[in-house]
Amino acid sequence: MALSYKSRRRWSLIILLIGLPLYIAAALFVVSLFDRPPFLLELATYIVLGFLWMIPFKFVFLGVGKPDPDAQTDDEVGQK
Repeated sequence: MALSYKSRRRWSLIILLIGLPLYIAAALFVVSLFDRPPFLLELATYIVLGFLWMIPFKFVFLGVGKPDPDAQTDDEVGQK
């Protein structure tokens, strides 16, 4: 079931404002359970975790920054 442009914009906002901070807190908690690794390994871990959160939400963010494809332009309104 495909989401409309408007609902994708809303979900992307919810994910960025609520989900991402929760994911960051969870990632920090999980990493803090182990002894501190060397700097480069810790950096690589945070980089990988930084990209992993995007994978399940890729379909939500596709095309959100572009204009609404279903919206009528001024030219279309004037022709009708």
